[in-house]
Amino acid sequence: MKIKNVKELTRAQMVSELKHGGKLVMFQYCVSGLVVTFKRGSAVYFIRQGESTTRHSLIYILISFLFGWWGVPWGPIHTVAAIFTNLRGGKDVTAKLLEVLDVN
Repeated sequence: MKIKNVKELTRAQMVSELKHGGKLVMFQYCVSGLVVTFKRGSAVYFIRQGESTTRHSLIYILISFLFGWWGVPWGPIHTVAAIFTNLRGGKDVTAKLLEVLDVN
């Protein structure tokens, strides 16, 4: 699994950062056609303690805003949900990934 925004950190350094307030986050985006709507998650981003998620979430907010509304009936619903999730900092998947990676 590829984790973005890690830059040259070893696994031990990343785990240490996570134990001291860092987190792993996914952002949501929505793309629609007339009768189909896809709501997807981004790659996982490593966010250091005190770092804002805004610069990572902006592209996914923009994609949803421009391309998510057009599907009936789920386009507007999923678009609003994706934008709301991203504005709140994305979906924190730290606990799940640490469990999968078997990190104590």
